[in-house]
Amino acid sequence: MAKSFSSLWLKSLTRIANTQQKKLVRSMAAATKKATKAAVKKALAPAKPAPRPKPAAKPAPQSAARSATKPATKPAAKPAPPAVALPGSWTRSFFAAPNGQRMTYWLYLPQRDKAQALKPLPLVVMLHGCTQTAPEFAQGSRMNALAQRKGFAVLYPQQLVTIDAHRCWQWYQRATQNGGGEAALVAGMVTQVVAKLGLDASRVYLAGISAGAALAQIIALRYPFRVAAVGLHSGPVFGTADSRMKAFGAMQTGGGTHVAQAVQATVEGGGFPRMPAIVLHGEADKVVRIVNQQQVAQQFLRVNGIADLAPVTTHTPARPKGRSPRHAFQTQDYRVGRKPIVSVCRIAGLEHAWSGGDGTLRFNDSVGPDASALLWAFFAKHRRLRTVK
Repeated sequence: MAKSFSSLWLKSLTRIANTQQKKLVRSMAAATKKATKAAVKKALAPAKPAPRPKPAAKPAPQSAARSATKPATKPAAKPAPPAVALPGSWTRSFFAAPNGQRMTYWLYLPQRDKAQALKPLPLVVMLHGCTQTAPEFAQGSRMNALAQRKGFAVLYPQQLVTIDAHRCWQWYQRATQNGGGEAALVAGMVTQVVAKLGLDASRVYLAGISAGAALAQIIALRYPFRVAAVGLHSGPVFGTADSRMKAFGAMQTGGGTHVAQAVQATVEGGGFPRMPAIVLHGEADKVVRIVNQQQVAQQFLRVNGIADLAPVTTHTPARPKGRSPRHAFQTQDYRVGRKPIVSVCRIAGLEHAWSGGDGTLRFNDSVGPDASALLWAFFAKHRRLRTVK
């Protein structure tokens, strides 16, 4: 990242952004096509634990327009070892909205015996980050393997490259933040999949990383009766940006004085149910700075009406060696009774990457804690008692 983002905006945006755009779109399209084919074969199974990756070299300066939608990349890692397919099914399909919009999605259903098949499955919806595909996110997060062990379905919507060259969810658009646009499209997809497969509508959970976390937060706030809980990994603050450039500013400095105001409309007039949320973030994240986690947590404490609660804080030390190394992390649980309503997990040393993921893929850190396991442990405590179709 550049030393001075303000200087970068003023001096480099116009000169660099236009000349790089065509080259970037061509390279991203080719890379995405190749990565998708490879990731589809691996998405059903966890790769063997990868060694702790070496620190990435300091990235070269980027233009603000490019940085606002594409995280800083790491040097290419060695290919993952061959994976053995998981039991269950992994299928690709399409959702067509009434307005004619279409979106690709991937769905994992775990293998179950006859007795288990009588019970409707919970659903975890996973929203990828910029430059990722759905199969890459499945492989990187290892969520399918966890779903097979714990017994839940996983849905992976995939942004169209024709809408955004980097496959970024356009969370900063005002229509989307108000519940339309991509928020409405994904919400409609989830409703259709739940109804079609007879999944448990009271146990639908949303999760995402980066831009995917931003969209997950919007859907949770705008369609609260369809979501039992939400998990946000390395995501920006809600509702304080309405353009790509403002989105970049929020990612770097947070939402300023507009944090509380941005969520006020969701609680005005009453009737908003509690929205349990777990918020994970790396302290070393330079793409979406840690200040965003603090402000997102404030927003969820506010909408849940528990801003005055004192958290229960847990410190977990680092484990640098062994089969499952992990960063040190701190968890703050804001509980009502024994149940955590907002959980804030701050991870030391983690950059802009899925914690405990497949380190052979970009935006994944093989060093724990295991974000997927933390998300499911939180989700499993919550159920939406009143749902709407």
